[in-house]
Amino acid sequence: MSAPEHIVPEHLVFVTGKLAHARLEKVAATLPPERFAWSIADAGVKVAALMTEEIIKRRVTMPEGATRIVLPGRCRANPEALARHFGLPVERGPDEIVDLPAYLGLTGRKVDLSRHDLRIFSEIVDASKMTADQVLAKGLDLARRGADVIDLGGLPDTPFPHLEDCVRALKRAGLKVSVDSFSLDELTRGARAGADYLLSLNEETLDLAFETDAV
Repeated sequence: MSAPEHIVPEHLVFVTGKLAHARLEKVAATLPPERFAWSIADAGVKVAALMTEEIIKRRVTMPEGATRIVLPGRCRANPEALARHFGLPVERGPDEIVDLPAYLGLTGRKVDLSRHDLRIFSEIVDASKMTADQVLAKGLDLARRGADVIDLGGLPDTPFPHLEDCVRALKRAGLKVSVDSFSLDELTRGARAGADYLLSLNEETLDLAFETDAV
């Protein structure tokens, strides 16, 4: 009887930013070593979702033996372009790091939320690239699937001239709305249009918390 064939584990490279590095490392350490070897490639940016193709190409080096590259779910870099650059398969992983095991085909964690008072925010990441009608249709679909608040995500260096139209369309449909942006202008306009929540306030935009009715 022949000896069982030794299966070489797949070597995954997770590309991330500084803020998510420690959490990603903690989750990756739970992956079964007989199935997955892994490395973390830190692109040197604070927020992983803001990584661009050029940043990843310039700052990330693949370790020897890598077989597959996994980007954060919210990273908007083009996987096909990066696959051509690195000569490896590149894919966009889950939005949340805790969902990585389930994404890789392992058993996902079971969470009992019945004892908690919570609101589910569901982000439309590309809202600035969609029409107000498309945003409304997407928002209604997300609400139907359980979202309590529809979040309009602003993208760096991407104009969002119809932000107010999107907020008002969602509000007219009876939905709660949040605006998530690093731009003071976008946050202010969103609040004035009736947004219920403002996300990603920092030291430069924190005064909005006291100047608007938005949470």
